[in-house]
Amino acid sequence: MTQTPIRIDAAFDSGNIDVLSIDGTAARLAIRRDHQSEFAQWFHFRVAGAAGRELTLAITGLGQSAYPGGWPDYNACVSEDREYWGRAASSYDPATDGGTLTIRHTPAADIAWFAYFAPYSMERHHDLVAAAAASEGVSHRTLGTTLDGQPIDLLELGEGETQVWLYARQHPGESMAEWWMEGALDLLTDPADPHGRKLRQLCRFHIVPNMNPDGSRRGHLRTNAAGVNLNREWDTPSDERSPEVLCVRDAMDETGVHFAIDVHGDEAIPAVFLAGFEGIPSWTEQQGAEYRRYRAILERRTPDFQTRRGYPVAPAGKANLSMSTNQLAERFGASHGCVSMTLEMPFKDNADLPDPAQGWSPERSKLLGRECLAALLELLLTRP
Repeated sequence: MTQTPIRIDAAFDSGNIDVLSIDGTAARLAIRRDHQSEFAQWFHFRVAGAAGRELTLAITGLGQSAYPGGWPDYNACVSEDREYWGRAASSYDPATDGGTLTIRHTPAADIAWFAYFAPYSMERHHDLVAAAAASEGVSHRTLGTTLDGQPIDLLELGEGETQVWLYARQHPGESMAEWWMEGALDLLTDPADPHGRKLRQLCRFHIVPNMNPDGSRRGHLRTNAAGVNLNREWDTPSDERSPEVLCVRDAMDETGVHFAIDVHGDEAIPAVFLAGFEGIPSWTEQQGAEYRRYRAILERRTPDFQTRRGYPVAPAGKANLSMSTNQLAERFGASHGCVSMTLEMPFKDNADLPDPAQGWSPERSKLLGRECLAALLELLLTRP
């Protein structure tokens, strides 16, 4: 008897896959590139007709993806209820079909969703913003609109003088960044949380949970609707290419910035780490000492964070000022002693503390958000 073939769809929020062929429970697939861009890495699709059947899903052409180093030792994310995201056994062969990730999984339910990381939908984004905006002491404003006409949401809270900016998903496929935001907002808006209470006394928070709604909805890895990498626009943003950056940077100019975290995910490095601003032209040792102190506090607070793995440090005077972390430290260093940083979480598992069932997960991203803020409080309370 001929097997009924599975069905694969991706025509939904953040969906991305091209179906090349289906044979029973096996499929050959390919990732669509970001619109007007060469970046390709994010995938998100559903498989129907799958209950009790072993699926073999081959995503091909990955040697030409944005980060081929992201595929070895990577297991795809899978969910049957779109709440709990586990990992499906996956293997990468660079010599097959231009580089192929083969996902093998037998769902219990008739429908299973697969993704590069647990998605954070635009609907969940609006739920997050609505819940936070309804919390005591929180105000909301729309900073601007994207090229697709979506709002850039800003949440503000706190009565203190230290101006803190938290922003995420400049690269939309790095969905762990908005899970981090959910954890951070949970802490800050919980009237019973002592860390949140004290931070609200000391700081004024400015929070952009999603810098790139267009890329998020379109299923992009790294760019907005125009195919622009927003984290290379901070020196000269424009309404035509990067209105998202322009409206956020203008708002930062209004408030000034003492402390900032730009939240991201890294495809290849199986660890949580920070990248700083060492190469900016106006570098001061005072700024550098505060950054190193924050990093040491975070490493002590959570075993999910480490300092051994990370990116190379830019030589003196050679920092790329089109990137937000460098731009902010340079822009607000003299006036505010700005300490800014890029936080990276893995798409893979955390090699120092592996979890075979989930790898790096939404749950750990949210917990890390809380720890990052608790570390900020310690930094502020223990300043010399």
